[in-house]
Amino acid sequence: MTAVNSKVLEFCQFMGRLKHLPRTGWVIRDIPNCETVAGHMYRMAMLTFLLETKDVDIQRCLKMCLVHDMAESIVGDLTPHCGVSVEDKHRQEEEAMETLIKLVPELSGEDMKSLFMEYENQETQEAILVKDLDRFDMICQAYEYEESHKTPLALQEFFVATEGRFKHPEVKRWVDELNQKRALLTAPVANGEADKPLNS
Repeated sequence: MTAVNSKVLEFCQFMGRLKHLPRTGWVIRDIPNCETVAGHMYRMAMLTFLLETKDVDIQRCLKMCLVHDMAESIVGDLTPHCGVSVEDKHRQEEEAMETLIKLVPELSGEDMKSLFMEYENQETQEAILVKDLDRFDMICQAYEYEESHKTPLALQEFFVATEGRFKHPEVKRWVDELNQKRALLTAPVANGEADKPLNS
């Protein structure tokens, strides 16, 4: 019989919160039924299967995608709009990770912490690639909202924020393809209106 003091179910409850936790950036911009944190991490993880690069550990990248926002199950999705400094955000998230890994030592909790810290420190090729995937998923989602809501360039700020920040060649190619596809959204718009963000 399984020990009744196992914390696995409590860990599952925390992870379950991520399935329903909306991403703050979309909430602020009044996107209805917006993407959740878990949805964001899932697509990032799936993108690792498409990478053909041989200069990074893809399995480690996959795990990092699934770990990098775990702390948000406790602290929420903190952004600069939340009035929290970068330093305080990092402190809160690190403390949250400590709480989570103490629940599941049987699930290699220390490894989850090391993956989180590796991503935060951005000092390995794997961490840098996962950050690229993080940004790429964000602009993919922005494009999908613009397309589905028929609001070309309404979320231009997300593209501006990531411009020139992608480092991995494969992800850069995906970004170029997305930008080309996105340009088609504005092609039919006349009289220069496509140059103005629709939520400005």
